[in-house]
Amino acid sequence: MEMEYDFIINPESRSGLGEMTWKMIEPELKKQRVRYRVHMTAKRKDAGKIAEELTSDGREHTLVVLGGDGTLNEVVNGIRDPEKITLGYIPIGSSNDFARGLRLPKDPMDALEAVLHPGKVIRMDVGVISDGTRSRRFLVSAGIGFDAAVCHEVCVSRWKVILNRLGLGKLSYAVVALDRLAKDRPAHLALTMEDGSRREFPGTCFAAFMNLPYEGGGFKFCPGASPEDGLLDVIVAHGLSVPKILCLLPLAFGGKHTGSKGITILKCRSVRVEADTPLPLHTDGEPGFPRRTAEAGILDSGIWVITG
Repeated sequence: MEMEYDFIINPESRSGLGEMTWKMIEPELKKQRVRYRVHMTAKRKDAGKIAEELTSDGREHTLVVLGGDGTLNEVVNGIRDPEKITLGYIPIGSSNDFARGLRLPKDPMDALEAVLHPGKVIRMDVGVISDGTRSRRFLVSAGIGFDAAVCHEVCVSRWKVILNRLGLGKLSYAVVALDRLAKDRPAHLALTMEDGSRREFPGTCFAAFMNLPYEGGGFKFCPGASPEDGLLDVIVAHGLSVPKILCLLPLAFGGKHTGSKGITILKCRSVRVEADTPLPLHTDGEPGFPRRTAEAGILDSGIWVITG
């Protein structure tokens, strides 16, 4: 039976680049006589609703997402049973940490070719974070503290729109990060692993639960993170002065920060985090409400992802 693809497209991704890219891609699909269906999002959360509707029949599907990490996050949260889904991705967003972490093609036409004629498909771990009232899946990372505050502000900041138009979208995270450093105060965090071991981190800037090496538009916070090992890499930045953070952030683009004092990286299947004050959360850069506690881990079920 000939394969059929469901394309979930965010036309507004990267300030309208999503729609332009689709207009470039669709003629190639017709040229290759590919069977496909098109699902355009019109507003926030549409991608998740589309994914839920498409996968509600319990059958196997191939979903292709054209958008950014946020659109991808909506889709993975809408999917009923990740194990029955093969996921393709054409990166159009500002940060593109999912594509960067999996080394997916940057060029849309190359990405399309990889989706239509895959050379490699992996069973990718799916992360989940719960704040006690609801849970959210993630593919790239989740976080609490400074990095989540940056993600929230980027979503509402005019800088993202301006820099996207200049082709410098990922710098919006760096611009906002500098502003947040002047505003945010460190918190006391306690992490409890699945084996019951507990670690205290006074003066914590943030903790991130990484399924891939990158987040925030190219910060290689956990160079050793693997999407196939059944574990999260947890980075905690603690006891750091603002000048020290400013020195470490550029190093983090190349993953050269990991040996520095105040940077702790742990591996675990699941972790519970407790803070002495409510802190913002994020999943794949999508902001959540401030919470004092959260639990992050890896789901038993993975998702099949086309990587080359």
